[in-house]
Amino acid sequence: MSIPQAGGGPIGSRDDLVAYLADGSKPREAWRIGTEHEKFGYDLKTLKPLPYEGRPGIKAMLEGLKRFGWEPVMEGPYIIGLKQGGAAISLEPGGQFELSGAPLRSLHETCAEVNTHLDQVKEVAGEMGAGFLGMGFAPMQTLAETPVMPKGRYGIMRNYMPKVGSMGLEMMFRTCTIQVNLDFASEADMVKKMRVGLALQPVATAMFAASPFREGKPNGFLSYRSHIWTDTDNARSGMLPFAFEDGMGFERYVDYALDVPMYFVYRDGVYHDVAGRSFRDFMARKIEAVKQFEPTMADWADHLTTIFPEVRLKKFLEMRGADGGLWRRLCALPALWVGIYYDQVALDAAWDLVKDWTDEDRWALRHAVPKLALRTPIRGRSVRDYAHEMLEISQSGLRRRAQTDSVGGTEEGFLQPLQQIVRDGRTRAEELLSKYHGEWNRDLSRLYAEFSY
Repeated sequence: MSIPQAGGGPIGSRDDLVAYLADGSKPREAWRIGTEHEKFGYDLKTLKPLPYEGRPGIKAMLEGLKRFGWEPVMEGPYIIGLKQGGAAISLEPGGQFELSGAPLRSLHETCAEVNTHLDQVKEVAGEMGAGFLGMGFAPMQTLAETPVMPKGRYGIMRNYMPKVGSMGLEMMFRTCTIQVNLDFASEADMVKKMRVGLALQPVATAMFAASPFREGKPNGFLSYRSHIWTDTDNARSGMLPFAFEDGMGFERYVDYALDVPMYFVYRDGVYHDVAGRSFRDFMARKIEAVKQFEPTMADWADHLTTIFPEVRLKKFLEMRGADGGLWRRLCALPALWVGIYYDQVALDAAWDLVKDWTDEDRWALRHAVPKLALRTPIRGRSVRDYAHEMLEISQSGLRRRAQTDSVGGTEEGFLQPLQQIVRDGRTRAEELLSKYHGEWNRDLSRLYAEFSY
């Protein structure tokens, strides 16, 4: 989750909010790739999650990473993140460690950034006896064992989440994801990309399914992280059916976001709790607790970071449907969507694949994939069939992009881990369950030795 957003003067009217999103439109030559991923830190001796204080601990990790030129981000006396150039490292509520990568031109650059980050994390973690694991859900720790990070917004969310869903605290404290942030050229381009992304996001979820355990045992799902989002806070999450209606555009998304309940208003280092009240009420000065504050564009930018649909619109589009995973799969997620979004032929082909799907099709797919993944039926076919087509479309798009590295390697190679999964018809979650019931003899501690970064 984001650190407080900076800049932005007073909001004059709803038109300013629409203009803020529209200002994200960029010519193709300015399109960039921003990769984000989260991971679970743990003590190598106990396998318990890393607390904020102590050694090994989250604070010590952040302090240690400063040797690589990262600058601290503070909240009061606490270091809560790091920044360097256009990249940032931030903390999720339970100490999940997140890299928000800089906007970069090619998958080669963004994958190099991921590799450098993980090398740095491994160096610092190794010195203090910590490890990091990539999965969609914490496989062993209980909620009571999960530490709480010293960030004001998380206290507000922790109090509010149980009021609006049964699994909000699970989402906050025990999930990890991989995301990619991608640009659009215009309102029409944004709309088409959002529709393609929302429709195909469950297919991506199936390919990345890697959260089959909860508190040391199978949980009955292949992507438990994805299942959690079905009852976290439905006022701010989901598949956005309105995105497929006539009239979809920046204004329609603004009207949606204006009525999404807020969490907070941030002023001078203090988070003011307004959980449950709308941004529309905030603009109209109807919230007594923050009536003295003039709404600003920074408030709007903050609010947009607290909306969690499967595809999120800010000044770019965030693809949010993948479980955290193995090192080599962190580059596959941006590759999948870059191949589709950044080539017009591929984007058109992807839309042709899903344009006849109904709201009922999309809803059924979204709710079945967490349990069935590639075996989910959809319109007389399986998600595995659609995943195969999605990968072919993406690979063709990457081939036409023709972005090579210093030795002539193409971007298509980053899709190989997903192509292997679809060829085998076996997700990482199913691989882990097979080991759990077989050679691990139901000893889930083996997971940490074999699948950590």
